[in-house]
Amino acid sequence: MEIRKVLNNNVVLATDSDGSQVILTGRGLGFQKSAGQQVDASKIVQVFTPTSREDYVTLRDFLVDISPEYVGLARMIVDAAEAAWQTTFPQALIVALADHLVFAVKRAETGTVTAHPLKAEVSHLFPNEYQLAQRSVAMAREQGHLPLSDEDAVAITLHFVNALAFATSDLSKTFAMTEILAQVFDVLESAYDRDFATEDVNTARFITHLRYFFARAASGQQLSEQPHAFNTSVRDSFPEAAQAAQKVRAVLELRLGTTLTEDAATYLILHIARLTGNLRKDPR
Repeated sequence: MEIRKVLNNNVVLATDSDGSQVILTGRGLGFQKSAGQQVDASKIVQVFTPTSREDYVTLRDFLVDISPEYVGLARMIVDAAEAAWQTTFPQALIVALADHLVFAVKRAETGTVTAHPLKAEVSHLFPNEYQLAQRSVAMAREQGHLPLSDEDAVAITLHFVNALAFATSDLSKTFAMTEILAQVFDVLESAYDRDFATEDVNTARFITHLRYFFARAASGQQLSEQPHAFNTSVRDSFPEAAQAAQKVRAVLELRLGTTLTEDAATYLILHIARLTGNLRKDPR
């Protein structure tokens, strides 16, 4: 790759083999280098491919102010997550995690670490992501020698959930989704007078269904294809679940500011029926 512009000693703008512009990070990558020279590939920590001029400016401004070690550690965490879930995350997750690591270290060094307000909800609703986030904190301590707090596992979990559900760097939707999920379980636990353990496969499926619903609702793509007779049959077959689903529907519509389609409401009934042990066969 050929250097187009040296942004600082650790960050350069370069041209890839296919002619596209990329931002490269790595310790000493731009040291005593100039435009037209070849990049030392052995020093590259991460390759970022801007998708627009705005994206380039955002990445440039962020990367010139951050140590490449934080970017490299964030890349390691993302690699572990991609391997665990057999998926590919957007490069925005690396940026978000690197940024989190920087401020987590500052909080630890200044003694301003506080308990995360959503810790109970996050660890309960997203146990798999939380477990991997705890491993990420351990990785940051052991391999990056960073003084991260146990509380950082909560924030890292939310970054994972956000990337899986919304593929954006904005955590506001994920914060809202977490709070709504907790409220939904409050409604169901009251309706059925029981707790729902997230270790149970049906509870995990229900949470996954709602996460996909949130993603579809956020993009205005709710389900709407089943015949009216199917929706009526489901309501008649599972009256208790239908009654509980009506309460959950009211919460979702109020919190999301949107109206659920009849198909979305029907699948909600089916998932509640399965969650509560009233459905033996997978509706899908």
